[in-house]
Amino acid sequence: MSAPNSEPLHYESAIAELESIVTQLESGQLQLEQSLAAYKRGAELLKQCQQSLTEAEQQVSILTEANALAPYNAASE
Repeated sequence: MSAPNSEPLHYESAIAELESIVTQLESGQLQLEQSLAAYKRGAELLKQCQQSLTEAEQQVSILTEANALAPYNAASE
């Protein structure tokens, strides 16, 4: 696992690490202290991923408003 105080990861890297943590926790092979540390790191990664998604949604919203984009409609083609 990465150090909790490291720089924020890119979304894809954070998701990959989070998936790895979930796999480790589900295996049941970690000791209690390791499980707690993994859970804490997973919670940090989840928060970071949620923030990244929120920021991306805001950027899309701003772009949509600025360029007056309309939703894609396959029926209109």
